[in-house]
Amino acid sequence: MSIFDQFVLSVFKYYKTRFKRKANTIAVFYISVLQSSILLLLGVFFAEFFKQMRVETMSSTKAWTLFFIASIIIYFKNWMSYSGKKRKVLNAKQTKRKSLQYSIWVLWLLPLGCIVLSIILLRVA
Repeated sequence: MSIFDQFVLSVFKYYKTRFKRKANTIAVFYISVLQSSILLLLGVFFAEFFKQMRVETMSSTKAWTLFFIASIIIYFKNWMSYSGKKRKVLNAKQTKRKSLQYSIWVLWLLPLGCIVLSIILLRVA
């Protein structure tokens, strides 16, 4: 079980008590935002790195278009994998053994931190 699976299950369990029907939608949205923000951070880092090395890779417009397309693909990948049987199997595996529960505040601060770091990297150079 990957760290993303554990994050999804933590968010799902937290919101299941409050929003029974929307818990899975919130969990899929959360993991998509987290993975997209990590992708943004890596993209900004490599863009600034290549700019410092004077390597011409692609224009800024094409890079942003590629990021939005990749974010949509990430959302649909997560929606397909965490909406069905896989989530039920992961939930059963997690209930068998003692698993680590993450704080919901820390989980929501992870994508926010990645976005803030990306903005800082964009503004520095």
